[in-house]
Amino acid sequence: MSDFLWGVSTSAFQIEGAFDTGGRGPSVWDEFTPVHENQNASVACDHYHRWREDVALMTQLGVNAYRFSIAWPRIQPSGKGPVNAEGLDFYDRLVDALVDVGIAPVVTLYHWDTPLQLEAEGGWLGRDIADRFADYTALVADRLADRVKLWIPINEPAMVTLQGYAIGEHAPGKTLLFDALPTAHHLNLAHGRAVEVLRSHNAQAVGTANNHTPAWPVGPDDVAAAEAYSEIHNWIYADPMLSGRYPDAVADLLPIADGDLATIHQPLDFYGVNYYNPTRLKAPSEGNPLPFELAEIDEYERTGFGWPIVPAGLTEMITTLRERHPDLPPVHVTESGCSFPDGLHDADRIAYLDGHLKAAQAADVSGYFVWSLLDNFEWESGYSQRFGLVQVDFETQVRTPRDSFHWYRKVISGE
Repeated sequence: MSDFLWGVSTSAFQIEGAFDTGGRGPSVWDEFTPVHENQNASVACDHYHRWREDVALMTQLGVNAYRFSIAWPRIQPSGKGPVNAEGLDFYDRLVDALVDVGIAPVVTLYHWDTPLQLEAEGGWLGRDIADRFADYTALVADRLADRVKLWIPINEPAMVTLQGYAIGEHAPGKTLLFDALPTAHHLNLAHGRAVEVLRSHNAQAVGTANNHTPAWPVGPDDVAAAEAYSEIHNWIYADPMLSGRYPDAVADLLPIADGDLATIHQPLDFYGVNYYNPTRLKAPSEGNPLPFELAEIDEYERTGFGWPIVPAGLTEMITTLRERHPDLPPVHVTESGCSFPDGLHDADRIAYLDGHLKAAQAADVSGYFVWSLLDNFEWESGYSQRFGLVQVDFETQVRTPRDSFHWYRKVISGE
C-alpha cells in the first residue's frame, strides 16, 4: 500500500481564526448566531498564526497527505473581484511547507464559508454563484495547481442544502424545506465549472467529497421513505457528477438549463466519501410535509455527538456507490472521525477509527483521512465536541497529541 494516502482533514473556518487579519472578508458563518453558548470561531485554533506548529504535528504523525480548505473570503473578501494577495500568500506558504516535508496537499476550495456579500445577493439559491465560484477557482489554481496533489471543489454539498437552506441548523440559517433544492443544482453546477477550470490549469487530480449515509427503512412499509431520503442526501449529488443525470423524483424540482448536466458530469480522478453514520427512516406521520421521517438507530453504541457507531455502514455505502455507478473512480474516505468527551486517553476514538479503517480497507479504498487533526470549532455546536487526534486548549492554544494520535502514527508506520 505504498501509494495509499494516509491523511488527516481540517477546514479553514473551523481552525484558522484571524477573522480580521490579512484582508479576509466576512463569511456567512461569521454572522451565524445560533451556536452553542454563543461561541464563535474568531480565534478557533489560531491556525492562521500557528500553521507551522500544525505542520510539525503532521510530520510527527507520519501522514503523507493533508486535506485542508481554502477560505473563499481570504481570497476574495466579497466573493468577487481581484485576488487578495495576502490571503493567497498564506496558502502558498502552507502548500510549500507541506511539500517540503513530503506531505501531499489536498485542497478543498469550499467548505461552507460563503462570502457574506454573495449570500446577501442570493447565495446558493442563485445561479450566478457558479460563475463566481469558477472565477475564485481560477485565482487559486493559477497559484497552487503546480503543487497540489488532489483538488476537491466543494465539501459536502448535501449539508449545505439540507442543514443550511432546508432546516436552518447551519449558516445561512434558512428553513426552506423542499424549496432549498435549487441550491443542490447550483452547488453541482459550481462543482462542474470548477473541475473545468482546474483541468485548464493542469491540475494533477480532481475529485469531490460528498457526505454519504446508508438510508435504512424501519420496516417494509418504510422503503419508499428511505429511498426518498437517499435521493436528496446521496443521489442528487452523486448521480449527476458520475452519470450526468438526476434521480427522476427530483429532476423536475431543479432549475436545469441546457448544457448544465454536461458541465456537472466531468470525468473525476477520484471520488471522496465522507461517512459518519447511517440514517434510519420511516413513513411520515400525519402533518409532516416531508416524504420521510427520521427514526432512531438505538442498537449501537454512540459517539459524544450521539451518532451511532456503525463501521459496516461505510463498506455498505461504498459498495452501493459502485453498484449504482460501475465506473466509479478510485475512492478515498475523505472524512472519517468521531467526537468524544475531552481527554488525552481516548480509547473510544481508537476503537472507532480502527473499526472504520478496517471497513474502508474492506471496501478497497485508496486513501483514508481522519477527521480531524485538531479539536476545532464544530459549527453550531461550538467547542462542545472534540474530534481531534490532537487536543487543543482553546484558552492557551496548547496542542497535545492524544493516545489516538500515537495509535494512528503506529498504524501508518506499520509498527
